[in-house]
Amino acid sequence: MHAITIPEPGGPEALVWAEVPDPVPGEGEVLVDVAAGGVNRADVLQRQGFYPPPAGAPPYPGLECSGRISALGPGVTGWAVGDEVCALLAGGGYAEKVAVPAGQLLPVPEGVDLVTAAALPEVTATVWSNVFMISHLRPGETLLVHGGSSGIGTMAIQLAKAVGARVAVTAGGPKKLASCRELGADILIDYREQDFVEEIRQATDGAGADVILDIVGAKYLAKNVETLAVNGRLAIIGMQGGAKAELNLGTLLSKSAAVTATGLRARSLAQKAAIIAAVREHVWPLIGSGRVRPIVYRTTPMREAPEAHRLMESSEHVGKILLTT
Repeated sequence: MHAITIPEPGGPEALVWAEVPDPVPGEGEVLVDVAAGGVNRADVLQRQGFYPPPAGAPPYPGLECSGRISALGPGVTGWAVGDEVCALLAGGGYAEKVAVPAGQLLPVPEGVDLVTAAALPEVTATVWSNVFMISHLRPGETLLVHGGSSGIGTMAIQLAKAVGARVAVTAGGPKKLASCRELGADILIDYREQDFVEEIRQATDGAGADVILDIVGAKYLAKNVETLAVNGRLAIIGMQGGAKAELNLGTLLSKSAAVTATGLRARSLAQKAAIIAAVREHVWPLIGSGRVRPIVYRTTPMREAPEAHRLMESSEHVGKILLTT
């Protein structure tokens, strides 16, 4: 098969389409012939040499894919050769084939085509696990999403609105904010021109945000804690703004607030399977009914992955970028 390899870390040109050995499904795994793979910020970090795959994962980038099952490993039940699926991966999505633990498979949702389904596993698993399973967003509460026009952000807006929450977003510029409004965002904040702390304070009559989903990290930590409501929950899922910052525990204590930080890639198979099961139970019906939909900005041939990474790093996109085999 062919896959996108990274002979040496570097810029987008470090991504090389090359012939590599076919994967073989092990115990509890299936082999998927890949139709498409999603592009994520984590793939950029891996390309740069900052985010190596966990032990046992394929060396190729790609944390999600869609395709058809072509073989079943020992012990797999509930799936058959020919099933159209999408999958959460620890790596290997930028390839023509990938072996996937069966617990990380999802059927392609009703009303979604096979290629577009590749836009779903990472964002739905990230948002559902952090905003709902950990932070317990409830109807009537306010969710603040940083990076509202990203793949994560566009899914978070829709899921939060589907459960009856109020949604605030930060994004760069009027075009991206307009896209967030179309998806249901109630409070639109241009982080280039506005202070999100003050905007949330005004929009909530001083109460603050009940849940914050943050991709920025250190740069926003103090401001996020300041923005939280009493009993608020801050879920950190990225470090685009750095990894180290001071935290005023007095402010946190005064609000009885909580800060969590999680990633998907390094979680155990059991944890990932539990998240995928919850996504299938709670999110898939919303997608099947049309209340929630994947947002795809561009689809690019996989051998042109360098161009997809340049687009990702430009931050010009809204929603997901996909690579097709």
